[in-house]
Amino acid sequence: MASLKEIRNRIRSVISTQQITKAMKMVAAAKLRRAQDRILRMRPYAQSLKGILQNLSANLDASQIQSPYLEERPVERVLLIVVTSDRGLCGAFNNNLAKAAQQAIHQQYEAQYQAGKLDLLCIGKKGYEYFERRGYSVVHPEHTDLFTRLDFDHVLTVGEQLLSWYEQGVYDRIDIFYNEFKNVATQIPRQEQLLPASADMAEDTSSAEASMEYILEPSAEAIVTDLIPKIIKIQFYKALLESNAAEHGARMMAMDKATENAGELLRELRLTYNRTRQAVITKEIIEIVSGASALEEA
Repeated sequence: MASLKEIRNRIRSVISTQQITKAMKMVAAAKLRRAQDRILRMRPYAQSLKGILQNLSANLDASQIQSPYLEERPVERVLLIVVTSDRGLCGAFNNNLAKAAQQAIHQQYEAQYQAGKLDLLCIGKKGYEYFERRGYSVVHPEHTDLFTRLDFDHVLTVGEQLLSWYEQGVYDRIDIFYNEFKNVATQIPRQEQLLPASADMAEDTSSAEASMEYILEPSAEAIVTDLIPKIIKIQFYKALLESNAAEHGARMMAMDKATENAGELLRELRLTYNRTRQAVITKEIIEIVSGASALEEA
């Protein structure tokens, strides 16, 4: 049985941990509000852009839309973008996504992986550490810290690099894995194809938006060709915003659960402390009574 001093030290340690997890929960909640506002503002913008593209491309033949980012090629070299967090303490947030990407590698892209023609671009240090430790080909480690400054201008440089790699034939397909933010308690691992893009990349749009007419300058073909790379960059940026909001939601829930577990452990430790103290007192009383009885007999 642990001594009273050991139990007191454990109680102090758990109280200290509980204070830390409670503070981290509050910090995550504050960051979540900002991240949630950003992604909720981005979603309608991205959807409207895709709606415009769908509306315009519906009135054009495939031959009229000329863009190197629509070109379908035999899939020989593949780049998978895995978006995780820089820090842990967010439950299974990173592990679930890394496993989803690993599963896609060995099911969907096993041939490219065996041929050494599959690369990983990890945004977030946890994903980089996960795949680097397991011997996968991880390229451009300088992009792991993209979340240190998550704004469109900063992300744009990576988006333009992705477009350049595809246009130059460095990669024949580029997919992105990220956690979609649904609510504070739910993050959904997603896999999306960034390149090659499709002229019909729009999500479900309302009939009013689909029937909208536009005055086009200089031409529908030129606008569609110009819109496609912009939408790909927006899609990439939106995935990072989704992951950022999902990370803070996951960390908030993990710290809430850790605080709750610390409270339960404190109750058990205090109960153990009181029982141990009672046993010590009872033992001392028995020793005193036994000693007194021995003296009387003597």
